[in-house]
Amino acid sequence: MRDADEHTITRAVVDRFADTPDPRLKEIVTSLVRHLHDFVRDVDLTFEEWQAGIAYLTRTGQTCDAHRQEFILLSDVLGVSMLVDAVNHRMPEGTTETTVLGPFYVAAAPERENGADIAGPLEGTPLLVTGSVAAADGRPLAGATVDVWHADEDGAYDVQQLDALGGLAGRARFRTDARGRFHFWTIAPAWYPIPDDGPVGDLLKATGRHPNRPAHMHFMIAAQGFETLITHVFSADSPWLDSDAVFGVKTSLIADFAKHPPGTAPDGRAMERPYRHLTYDFGLKAAKPGRSRSVRDRDPT
Repeated sequence: MRDADEHTITRAVVDRFADTPDPRLKEIVTSLVRHLHDFVRDVDLTFEEWQAGIAYLTRTGQTCDAHRQEFILLSDVLGVSMLVDAVNHRMPEGTTETTVLGPFYVAAAPERENGADIAGPLEGTPLLVTGSVAAADGRPLAGATVDVWHADEDGAYDVQQLDALGGLAGRARFRTDARGRFHFWTIAPAWYPIPDDGPVGDLLKATGRHPNRPAHMHFMIAAQGFETLITHVFSADSPWLDSDAVFGVKTSLIADFAKHPPGTAPDGRAMERPYRHLTYDFGLKAAKPGRSRSVRDRDPT
């Protein structure tokens, strides 16, 4: 086609993809072209704005490294991560709602025994976490793997301060017992700002948005025959629950990180100082035959 103009170029580009062998790839690429072209026409994008957009995406890529994925962060603050999560996880009754993976998951988390303290060198208010894993019908799931990770009392993750900590902390992998239960000790996480010293932070500042996330703990739970659950549990007394920078909060995922005075904790541990206790029961969705949602073999950081 010759002489393409603002009205005809979209059809011309779509036609160039007509012979794409993979039908799903063809669907995605052609839809992307249509929506992208409609966006340009809708806002009457100037050449200078187009150049600025290219420069912004280039800088976003250049900000990524072994411990930081700025494109995931950009997807998060634009709500795309949660939208993809929502269309892929329509959860039946009896199952736990999902939320974003986030950029700080580590596939090689150490496996620990139930009751272990995973705080390591992290300092803060002790937190006992007790929970269970079951199928949607309430049947306990023994041997399920429970990956956990969280920020420290200053809102930083271990992978952001590996040199200072000397290794991973505040994360581990557990297995549920015969009754589908697990428990461990750590410290209470704090709310924190997402990394805002790069292109994503510039976008938030330019649009008058804050970078903050409410206090939460990450869980990834997997069991044979079930979809892998990726979710958070948010502290009910945290700020920012109604304006999470990445749109991840759901009411069903808010829980009480209950405060307790010194004394004997529910697991029998003698506590000489105040501590907190989170208890949460998780429900897994049965997997469809031939389809897996596990991300255990990849590390987005």
